[in-house]
Amino acid sequence: MEGRQAVRELLLAGRRRVREVILASGMDAAPILEDIVDLADEQKVTIREVSRGRFESLARTDAPQGVIAFAAPLPELDIHDVLESPDGRPPFLLLLDGLTDPGNVGAILRSAECAGVTGVVFPRHRAARVTPTVTKAAAGAIEHLRLATVPGLPTALRVLHERGIWTVGLDMAGSTSLYDVQVADGGVALVLGSEGSGLSRLVAERCDVLAHIPMAGTLGSMNAASAAAVSLFEVARRR
Repeated sequence: MEGRQAVRELLLAGRRRVREVILASGMDAAPILEDIVDLADEQKVTIREVSRGRFESLARTDAPQGVIAFAAPLPELDIHDVLESPDGRPPFLLLLDGLTDPGNVGAILRSAECAGVTGVVFPRHRAARVTPTVTKAAAGAIEHLRLATVPGLPTALRVLHERGIWTVGLDMAGSTSLYDVQVADGGVALVLGSEGSGLSRLVAERCDVLAHIPMAGTLGSMNAASAAAVSLFEVARRR
């Protein structure tokens, strides 16, 4: 885990064991750094300060903000693990179909957590994984989201259909405006396609409805992370 916010949320959540926190030497004092040190002390996590050169050799992202943490892996979940919401409400799921840009994926996960998504589903192949870049861009969201991995999204969509979960595919060519989609009273899943080609054919065919975001400007498309944020909060508003 890299980045101040991501590491603080890792420690705050207490979801998995943290082995070590590494700080770059010579950083200016900041409240968030004090929080990280205090939380690590409370949990008896080793804190180590290293030279800038040594720190940079350990970092895996472009801007780790002087903080790195090593922790146990995230729990491995499958589609059945996210079908029930932790608070008893109908599930609000997000399925990512072939997104490959880790920065986009991290930003989408951050928006998903803020919008109240109860579970995120990744395909096992041809998609970005949860890497240090993803976790940093997500700013700690992965510590509060349940992340499931499935062999393929078409099969996962069939499972959702069998469980009565309404699936909304976001597609520029969708016949329905996102603002006109009737969100079911039960569970709902928003399905996002890849940055370039959008939803794959089989995934699009298995969605209950395909929706587009109406555009008022000259450009015909939005960044994937921005489109995700708009869509997630529209679904959340309707729920």
